[in-house]
Amino acid sequence: MLEIRELCVAYGGVSALNAISLTVNAGDFVSIVGPNGAGKTTLFKSISGSVPVRSGHITFEGRDLIAIPAHERPHLGIAHVPEGRQVFPNLTVEENLEMGAYTETGRRDWKSNLAFILNLFPILDERRRQLAGTLSGGQQQMVAIARGLASSPKLLMLDEPSMGLAPAVADSIFEAIVEIRKARNLTVLLVEQRAVEALESCDRGYVIETGRVVLEGEQNELLSDERVRKAYLGM
Repeated sequence: MLEIRELCVAYGGVSALNAISLTVNAGDFVSIVGPNGAGKTTLFKSISGSVPVRSGHITFEGRDLIAIPAHERPHLGIAHVPEGRQVFPNLTVEENLEMGAYTETGRRDWKSNLAFILNLFPILDERRRQLAGTLSGGQQQMVAIARGLASSPKLLMLDEPSMGLAPAVADSIFEAIVEIRKARNLTVLLVEQRAVEALESCDRGYVIETGRVVLEGEQNELLSDERVRKAYLGM
Protein backbone atom coordinates (compact mmCIF):
# COMPACT_ATOMS: atom_id res chain seq x y z
CA MET A 1 0.00 0.00 0.00
CA LEU A 2 2.68 2.52 1.08
CA GLU A 3 6.24 2.33 -0.23
CA ILE A 4 8.96 4.76 0.82
CA ARG A 5 12.35 4.51 -0.81
CA GLU A 6 15.54 6.46 -0.03
CA LEU A 7 13.54 9.39 1.36
CA CYS A 8 15.54 12.49 2.31
CA VAL A 9 14.16 15.63 3.97
CA ALA A 10 16.13 18.63 5.23
CA TYR A 11 15.24 21.78 7.17
CA GLY A 12 17.45 24.77 6.45
CA GLY A 13 20.21 22.52 5.18
CA VAL A 14 20.06 20.23 8.22
CA SER A 15 19.13 16.64 7.38
CA ALA A 16 16.01 15.35 9.15
CA LEU A 17 15.52 12.13 7.17
CA ASN A 18 18.44 10.39 5.52
CA ALA A 19 17.62 7.77 2.88
CA ILE A 20 14.76 6.18 4.83
CA SER A 21 12.99 3.20 3.26
CA LEU A 22 9.96 1.34 4.62
CA THR A 23 6.96 -0.66 3.47
CA VAL A 24 3.40 -0.78 4.80
CA ASN A 25 1.25 -3.51 3.32
CA ALA A 26 -2.53 -3.30 3.21
CA GLY A 27 -4.01 -4.45 6.52
CA ASP A 28 -0.72 -4.14 8.40
CA PHE A 29 -0.21 -2.51 11.78
CA VAL A 30 3.26 -0.97 11.56
CA SER A 31 4.90 0.83 14.49
CA ILE A 32 7.80 3.26 14.30
CA VAL A 33 9.77 3.91 17.48
CA GLY A 34 12.80 6.00 18.28
CA PRO A 35 14.03 8.86 20.47
CA ASN A 36 12.94 12.49 20.30
CA GLY A 37 14.32 14.24 17.23
CA ALA A 38 14.84 11.01 15.31
CA GLY A 39 12.66 12.15 12.39
CA LYS A 40 9.47 10.22 13.12
CA THR A 41 7.12 13.20 12.89
CA THR A 42 8.96 14.50 9.82
CA LEU A 43 8.33 11.16 8.15
CA PHE A 44 4.59 11.52 8.73
CA LYS A 45 4.62 15.10 7.46
CA SER A 46 6.39 13.90 4.32
CA ILE A 47 3.62 11.37 3.70
CA SER A 48 0.83 13.88 4.29
CA GLY A 49 2.63 16.54 2.26
CA SER A 50 3.21 19.26 4.86
CA VAL A 51 7.01 19.27 4.41
CA PRO A 52 8.91 19.21 1.10
CA VAL A 53 10.90 16.16 0.10
CA ARG A 54 14.48 16.70 -1.03
CA SER A 55 14.84 13.34 -2.76
CA GLY A 56 13.47 9.82 -2.76
CA HIS A 57 10.11 8.24 -3.55
CA ILE A 58 6.76 7.81 -1.79
CA THR A 59 4.07 5.73 -3.47
CA PHE A 60 0.57 5.01 -2.18
CA GLU A 61 -1.37 2.24 -3.89
CA GLY A 62 1.02 2.58 -6.81
CA ARG A 63 0.61 6.36 -7.18
CA ASP A 64 3.47 8.83 -6.88
CA LEU A 65 2.45 10.64 -3.71
CA ILE A 66 5.05 13.39 -4.01
CA ALA A 67 3.39 14.54 -7.24
CA ILE A 68 0.01 14.89 -5.51
CA PRO A 69 -0.74 18.14 -3.61
CA ALA A 70 -1.12 17.81 0.16
CA HIS A 71 -4.80 18.84 0.13
CA GLU A 72 -5.63 15.99 -2.26
CA ARG A 73 -3.93 13.23 -0.28
CA PRO A 74 -6.78 12.69 2.24
CA HIS A 75 -9.07 11.99 -0.72
CA LEU A 76 -6.81 9.03 -1.59
CA GLY A 77 -7.57 7.49 1.81
CA ILE A 78 -4.75 8.84 3.99
CA ALA A 79 -5.68 10.18 7.44
CA HIS A 80 -2.98 11.87 9.54
CA VAL A 81 -3.76 12.23 13.26
CA PRO A 82 -1.07 14.75 14.24
CA GLU A 83 1.16 15.00 17.25
CA GLY A 84 -0.41 17.15 19.97
CA ARG A 85 -3.99 16.36 18.88
CA GLN A 86 -4.64 19.75 17.21
CA VAL A 87 -8.41 19.72 17.58
CA PHE A 88 -10.39 22.80 16.57
CA PRO A 89 -10.95 24.22 20.08
CA ASN A 90 -13.80 26.59 19.23
CA LEU A 91 -15.82 23.94 17.40
CA THR A 92 -17.95 21.32 19.10
CA VAL A 93 -16.96 17.68 19.18
CA GLU A 94 -19.42 16.87 16.42
CA GLU A 95 -18.24 19.80 14.30
CA ASN A 96 -14.66 18.54 14.64
CA LEU A 97 -15.79 15.16 13.35
CA GLU A 98 -17.62 16.81 10.46
CA MET A 99 -14.38 18.57 9.53
CA GLY A 100 -12.80 15.13 9.13
CA ALA A 101 -15.65 13.94 6.93
CA TYR A 102 -14.98 16.35 4.05
CA THR A 103 -13.63 13.65 1.73
CA GLU A 104 -16.01 12.06 -0.75
CA THR A 105 -15.96 8.74 1.10
CA GLY A 106 -16.26 10.52 4.44
CA ARG A 107 -19.41 12.31 3.33
CA ARG A 108 -20.80 9.10 1.87
CA ASP A 109 -20.13 7.09 5.05
CA TRP A 110 -20.88 9.86 7.58
CA LYS A 111 -23.79 8.18 9.35
CA SER A 112 -22.13 4.77 9.72
CA ASN A 113 -18.80 6.34 10.69
CA LEU A 114 -20.44 8.54 13.32
CA ALA A 115 -22.26 5.55 14.80
CA PHE A 116 -18.99 3.58 14.96
CA ILE A 117 -17.09 6.49 16.52
CA LEU A 118 -19.68 7.16 19.22
CA ASN A 119 -19.86 3.48 20.06
CA LEU A 120 -16.07 3.32 20.28
CA PHE A 121 -15.82 6.50 22.38
CA PRO A 122 -19.10 6.82 24.33
CA ILE A 123 -17.85 9.92 26.15
CA LEU A 124 -17.84 11.76 22.82
CA ASP A 125 -21.53 10.99 22.43
CA GLU A 126 -22.13 12.63 25.81
CA ARG A 127 -19.96 15.62 24.87
CA ARG A 128 -20.86 15.98 21.19
CA ARG A 129 -22.27 19.52 21.69
CA GLN A 130 -19.34 20.61 23.89
CA LEU A 131 -16.49 22.76 22.58
CA ALA A 132 -13.49 20.54 21.93
CA GLY A 133 -11.14 22.99 23.61
CA THR A 134 -12.88 22.40 26.95
CA LEU A 135 -12.27 18.63 26.93
CA SER A 136 -9.56 16.81 28.83
CA GLY A 137 -6.38 15.79 27.00
CA GLY A 138 -7.54 12.20 26.67
CA GLN A 139 -10.93 13.24 25.31
CA GLN A 140 -9.26 15.57 22.82
CA GLN A 141 -7.10 12.67 21.65
CA MET A 142 -10.28 10.65 21.11
CA VAL A 143 -11.66 13.53 19.02
CA ALA A 144 -8.46 13.67 16.96
CA ILE A 145 -8.55 9.94 16.23
CA ALA A 146 -12.28 10.05 15.54
CA ARG A 147 -11.81 12.99 13.16
CA GLY A 148 -9.34 10.84 11.20
CA LEU A 149 -11.80 7.95 11.13
CA ALA A 150 -14.54 10.24 9.85
CA SER A 151 -12.72 10.51 6.51
CA SER A 152 -13.12 6.75 5.89
CA PRO A 153 -9.37 6.24 5.52
CA LYS A 154 -7.53 3.28 4.07
CA LEU A 155 -4.37 4.27 5.98
CA LEU A 156 -4.60 5.74 9.50
CA MET A 157 -1.39 7.48 10.61
CA LEU A 158 -1.16 8.15 14.35
CA ASP A 159 1.60 10.43 15.63
CA GLU A 160 2.33 10.02 19.36
CA PRO A 161 -1.29 9.36 20.48
CA SER A 162 -0.18 8.85 24.11
CA MET A 163 1.67 12.18 24.37
CA GLY A 164 0.86 14.07 27.55
CA LEU A 165 -1.68 11.52 28.77
CA ALA A 166 -1.83 9.75 32.11
CA PRO A 167 -0.79 6.08 31.83
CA ALA A 168 -4.31 4.74 32.35
CA VAL A 169 -5.72 7.09 29.71
CA ALA A 170 -2.93 6.20 27.29
CA ASP A 171 -3.70 2.51 27.82
CA SER A 172 -7.33 3.10 26.88
CA ILE A 173 -6.26 4.94 23.73
CA PHE A 174 -4.07 2.01 22.70
CA GLU A 175 -6.94 -0.39 23.32
CA ALA A 176 -9.15 1.74 21.09
CA ILE A 177 -6.53 1.76 18.31
CA VAL A 178 -6.33 -2.04 18.39
CA GLU A 179 -10.12 -2.24 18.33
CA ILE A 180 -10.31 0.15 15.36
CA ARG A 181 -7.85 -1.94 13.41
CA LYS A 182 -9.79 -5.14 14.08
CA ALA A 183 -13.25 -3.70 13.47
CA ARG A 184 -12.40 -1.78 10.31
CA ASN A 185 -9.52 -3.89 8.95
CA LEU A 186 -7.62 -0.61 8.66
CA THR A 187 -3.98 -0.24 7.79
CA VAL A 188 -2.33 1.53 10.74
CA LEU A 189 1.00 3.36 10.84
CA LEU A 190 1.89 4.39 14.39
CA VAL A 191 4.67 6.66 15.69
CA GLU A 192 5.06 6.28 19.44
CA GLN A 193 7.60 6.74 22.21
CA ARG A 194 5.90 4.19 24.44
CA ALA A 195 7.84 1.47 22.69
CA VAL A 196 6.44 -1.46 24.66
CA GLU A 197 2.84 -0.73 23.73
CA ALA A 198 3.76 0.22 20.16
CA LEU A 199 5.69 -2.97 19.49
CA GLU A 200 3.27 -5.26 21.32
CA SER A 201 0.41 -3.92 19.20
CA CYS A 202 2.06 -4.10 15.78
CA ASP A 203 2.69 -6.75 13.14
CA ARG A 204 5.97 -5.17 12.05
CA GLY A 205 8.10 -2.30 13.24
CA TYR A 206 10.93 0.06 12.47
CA VAL A 207 13.41 1.77 14.78
CA ILE A 208 14.53 5.23 13.59
CA GLU A 209 17.51 7.08 15.00
CA THR A 210 18.97 10.36 13.69
CA GLY A 211 16.92 10.20 10.52
CA ARG A 212 17.83 6.63 9.60
CA VAL A 213 16.20 3.23 9.94
CA VAL A 214 18.56 1.27 12.19
CA LEU A 215 16.38 -1.80 12.78
CA GLU A 216 13.30 -3.35 11.23
CA GLY A 217 11.48 -6.62 11.59
CA GLU A 218 8.44 -8.55 12.68
CA GLN A 219 7.02 -7.86 16.13
CA ASN A 220 8.66 -10.86 17.82
CA GLU A 221 12.03 -10.07 16.24
CA LEU A 222 12.09 -6.53 17.59
CA LEU A 223 10.76 -7.46 21.02
CA SER A 224 13.51 -10.04 21.41
CA ASP A 225 16.32 -7.89 19.97
CA GLU A 226 18.81 -7.09 22.70
CA ARG A 227 19.41 -3.54 21.45
CA VAL A 228 15.70 -2.77 21.45
CA ARG A 229 15.20 -4.34 24.86
CA LYS A 230 17.97 -2.24 26.41
CA ALA A 231 17.36 1.06 24.63
CA TYR A 232 13.56 1.16 24.41
CA LEU A 233 12.00 -1.50 26.61
CA GLY A 234 14.06 -0.94 29.76
CA MET A 235 15.02 -4.59 30.00
